[in-house]
Amino acid sequence: MSLPNVPALGSTHDPGLKSAIGKATKHLMPMLVILYFVAFLDRTNVGFAEEALSVDRGISDAAFALGAGIFFIGYAIFEIPSNLLLKRFGARFWLARIAITWGIVAALFAFTTNDTMFIVLRFILGVTEAGLFPGVIMYLSEWFPNKVRVRMFAIFYLAQPFSQMIGAPLSGGLLSFGDQATPFHGWQVMFAGEGILAVLAGIAALVFLTNSPQQAKWLEPGEKDSLTAAMAREDTARSADGPQGIWKAMASGRVWYFTIIYFCLQVAVYGTTFYLPQQVASLLGQDVGWQVGLVSAIPWLVGLIACYLVGSKADSVGRRRRWGTMFYVFTGLSILGSAWAGANGQPILGIVFITLAVASFLSVGPITWAYPTAFLTGAAAAAGIGLINSLGNLGGFVAPIMRTAINEVVPTDSGAFGIVSLGVLAFVAAVMIFCTKFFRQSRADDLLDTSHVATTEQRVKR
Repeated sequence: MSLPNVPALGSTHDPGLKSAIGKATKHLMPMLVILYFVAFLDRTNVGFAEEALSVDRGISDAAFALGAGIFFIGYAIFEIPSNLLLKRFGARFWLARIAITWGIVAALFAFTTNDTMFIVLRFILGVTEAGLFPGVIMYLSEWFPNKVRVRMFAIFYLAQPFSQMIGAPLSGGLLSFGDQATPFHGWQVMFAGEGILAVLAGIAALVFLTNSPQQAKWLEPGEKDSLTAAMAREDTARSADGPQGIWKAMASGRVWYFTIIYFCLQVAVYGTTFYLPQQVASLLGQDVGWQVGLVSAIPWLVGLIACYLVGSKADSVGRRRRWGTMFYVFTGLSILGSAWAGANGQPILGIVFITLAVASFLSVGPITWAYPTAFLTGAAAAAGIGLINSLGNLGGFVAPIMRTAINEVVPTDSGAFGIVSLGVLAFVAAVMIFCTKFFRQSRADDLLDTSHVATTEQRVKR
């Protein structure tokens, strides 16, 4: 199948395309980062409330572990339906709906009274938030060519370190403020305040997001034409190379391959994230509060810088594979290192290893998503991306339960064996990313790797 004769993806000789990408970045990315910032904040702030919920409401360790993970069950069940509904109703409305409903549920955690209510609310939170992340991944793959897509994914991923860099001291501060200056428990103030933030973000999304380049009033006609032509070229390549339709996407071996990789990543991410405040507190020998919140922000600050730098340079298939392999290995080694440091009473070294783990898994996330978006399009993209994210995110369900179970079987003061279990799967993901070198390269990736040649040839012709 021949490809339309339009400018090569990522080439910069077309000022209309370059200008359109710049404007799309400016108009869309801040709002998407804000949405994911609040989402990540609301799904992980339970780590700051664990001890307080145990004291004030008698939430058991087992219930907390189940509640922390059951979020991902609800999330997984409704991911694909949510993505398909996003295709039907448009990203602007559907992403706003997701944020508003999950914000309401997040605020309801302030009224938690027992184990059952905590677990049920965590499940409903997963249901209401389902579709945000894969919806944005699909949305970005329809706005930005392959050449710059990892950069956009990396910008979107910046919400994670931002939410923890700002959110960690914010959550710790709200806990302290609520306990000291209000008639409520600190954890109630934290849940209510951060839930309201999500509702406000959803309302803002209705104002600032645009469904497609054709509807963007802030693009000039020539910019719309250039961006639409570039995306049409890539869409044709993906259609020729990838599965067609919902069921073929869900049965695709490549889709399941990247689902396994993403599952391994999420085990490392959420196994570290859920327990980061407690792990830092243990290393420092303090209770969770604003001091621990500030120290917990350090890994995310370093991760923010690493994620952006790696994402901005991962503009070829070779770099994506090499760097993906390397950062998955770094993730595993760093998690193992943090376990060793905790077991041997080395707090500073432990925080260094945690920082390296966070920087590594943040850097590798955008690279991982570049692979499926290179061969999925249309309804297949909605189903395939939803499947990868939904089943992959079950790693967030497995991680806290696995860590708790292993610590019960092999108890240690530092919980080192539970931490080690989180790092092992990162090495599996490293091997799988490396083995993509044996895959037949997709047509969209062919365009990615040869766009600089096309640009040079066109300059010679002129």
